[in-house]
Amino acid sequence: MATTAGSAAGPAGPEPMPSYAQLVQRGWGSALAAARGCADCGWGLARRGLAEHAHLAPPELLLLALGALGLTALRSAATARLFRPLAKRCHLQPKDAAKLPESAWKFLFYLGCWSYSAYLLFGTDYPFFHDPPSAFYDWTPGMAVPWDIATAYLLQGSFYGHSIYATLYMDTWRKDSVVMLVHHVVTLVLIVSSYAFRYHNVGLLVLFLHDISDVQLEFTKLNVYFKARGGSYRRLHALVADLGCLSFCFSWFWFRLYWFPLKVLYATCHTSLISVPDIPFYFFFNALLLLLTVMNVYWFLYIVAFATKVLTGQLRELKDLREYDMVDTQSPKPSKAEKPLRNGLVKDKLF
Repeated sequence: MATTAGSAAGPAGPEPMPSYAQLVQRGWGSALAAARGCADCGWGLARRGLAEHAHLAPPELLLLALGALGLTALRSAATARLFRPLAKRCHLQPKDAAKLPESAWKFLFYLGCWSYSAYLLFGTDYPFFHDPPSAFYDWTPGMAVPWDIATAYLLQGSFYGHSIYATLYMDTWRKDSVVMLVHHVVTLVLIVSSYAFRYHNVGLLVLFLHDISDVQLEFTKLNVYFKARGGSYRRLHALVADLGCLSFCFSWFWFRLYWFPLKVLYATCHTSLISVPDIPFYFFFNALLLLLTVMNVYWFLYIVAFATKVLTGQLRELKDLREYDMVDTQSPKPSKAEKPLRNGLVKDKLF
């Protein structure tokens, strides 16, 4: 299955975004055609593909590992020197003060990364958002990665490397934490492998479409924590939290379940084979992207359950349905309030 370089130029203009039906029909047809045309598919082809098309130097992997360690150290320092003192100064409730560092850290990181991705997609000449198939135009094995996209990759790869550790040892343990771990591993594999195979253009689009929901989620949680600061009810924070919740629900569907499949999956499953007929590791990357889609649907079910409870009056206060119910036990040590309870029996309201 010899790989050819990408087409020198694409169509005269951006291809219209397909419908869900066109995505399934064309994507499935392209995948079947690729499977039938692969006479020597197997481990031998995979080994040759890795040797011929994967371009990832050991110093780059070392830099990624150092970035993950650096972010872990930075988060620990920010928690001790900034986030916990902020919670204390604002007189947050103990349960909210214990959760603020995680949300504040994630909010700041996701906001920075999403803003940078938005700048690359809308403030430069990269056409990948408006014309996703162009992500594969002029593709060649081992092509140079632009420094600005490489920077985004380094930041995101380091963050998801850190997040695997953080989910296990730093974050609040939730009902979906195992799924979250799988998500972080899949995302890290996608980041590293798409960089190695030079699929960074479409990777930038994937990052942009996913980070915005996390920005809104963490922003909403922060306002929930601050609405009861000082022992009094803060209407402004409560209003912002409600609006943020609505915005989060909408953006999750629009960015992850509408734009992501119709822009990214359509480009990777169908139009990539038009630009690069024998594109390397076609099934591997699309399998991971489809798994990411399944996880997005899984979390959307939590959102639907949450919205249903709110609309039917079963839930009067914003609450994260992924949280375990609190067991009515109090620790004699005040410091325990700041530590995530890891025994799988507890968790109070997150929202």
